[in-house]
Amino acid sequence: MAAADPFSLAQLVGYAAFVLGVSSFLQRDDRRLRAMIGAQAFSYAVHFFLLGSTVAALASLVTCTRALLSLVTRSRRVAVAILCVNLVIGLLTVRSAVGALPVLATSAGTVAFFWYAGLPLRLILLGATACWLANNLLVGSIGGTMLELFVGAANISTCYRLWRAQALPATPPPRASVAPGA
Repeated sequence: MAAADPFSLAQLVGYAAFVLGVSSFLQRDDRRLRAMIGAQAFSYAVHFFLLGSTVAALASLVTCTRALLSLVTRSRRVAVAILCVNLVIGLLTVRSAVGALPVLATSAGTVAFFWYAGLPLRLILLGATACWLANNLLVGSIGGTMLELFVGAANISTCYRLWRAQALPATPPPRASVAPGA
């Protein structure tokens, strides 16, 4: 069984998705984040296809398309169209609660990519990460589970850095000290 063999082609592709995913969430630039998530999601789609998880593979292709489209448009019409495609995929393929997790994650990511930026974008993506983590544990994705654990940690770190940069007031430059009597 492909899921049980840590060196199967399916798992090796999952490890590639892991590397791309961790790299993407270390980006502070939204455009780089979106482009790298597109590449990671494509490799994820191949990984889930090889594992036999059709819903997760299709949701990953939606994620890939969404990430790349969000590089050229923030149109809410495009977002609604992506959400509709994702819903149709869900209605046609989801047979269990496990199958609903990738659809929920992809929907949350779509809302994040088209309606938000910066810290709110990453916080919503953190919720999507939790859905993917649960899915990956349940379908036996080794690389995917590692990916979501590390992506979650990297995203939390980036969220903290972004929050800290927003929360800290700009400090004035230090004044030159003048010796008494000078």
